[in-house]
Amino acid sequence: MNINKPYFLIIGAQKCGTNSLYKYLVQHPLIAPSLQHEIHYFDLNFDKDLEWYKSQFPELELGMITGESSPYYLFHPLVAQRVFDKYPQMKLIVLLRNPTERAISHYYHEVRLGSEFLSLKEAIATEETRLQGEVNKIIQTGTYYSFNHQHYTYLARGKYIEQLQNWMSIFPKEQFLILKSEDLFSTPQETMNKVFHFLEIPTYSSEKYIQYNPGNYSKPSQEIYQELVEYFEPYNQKLVEYMRIYF
Repeated sequence: MNINKPYFLIIGAQKCGTNSLYKYLVQHPLIAPSLQHEIHYFDLNFDKDLEWYKSQFPELELGMITGESSPYYLFHPLVAQRVFDKYPQMKLIVLLRNPTERAISHYYHEVRLGSEFLSLKEAIATEETRLQGEVNKIIQTGTYYSFNHQHYTYLARGKYIEQLQNWMSIFPKEQFLILKSEDLFSTPQETMNKVFHFLEIPTYSSEKYIQYNPGNYSKPSQEIYQELVEYFEPYNQKLVEYMRIYF
């Protein structure tokens, strides 16, 4: 096991239950939490050195592991290569949710933060304009921070197949565990056992599988909901074809 290094990363997706998954994980007696939640080293703090990153984790007793959860990692175009360059053996956990539900939850999250003033319909319609040129700037500079790319990506973040293919072009598939948030919340113990097995630690039972940060919001109109379903359908179909993941 690595001492004072992360052994695993929860890389996304945002609004898919990553906070809950991490809190479930650190209930395990062999998993020590990072000193700071959502460190965002490989996306937002990459100007700092690796020693700074390692300092965000506790010293570990023999047999213990640690890791972190930063849900922007999956979506950020440069993070996969950055992680591989530093930690090529990293175990990567991905939590995915029905992308229509994720998009709606993401929108209301931005409204609550005070970042979004458009209606859901308007926000979806203007997403492409808001993102124009942003990914290229991130890739070309390596240091550019795009507020729009982090916050106004209700549709783009739900194209899971594109993000997974990017990561899997760099890391071998065996280093990924891909879960559905619907499974995490409907059968938490069974899902967590898969995670423990993936991390090569004994299973652990907890009665404290509560959902953290659940979003409370009204459902959008059936018209908008159906538009989202149809938008994501071809991307979901590719998930089925390539990875046997069904939404």
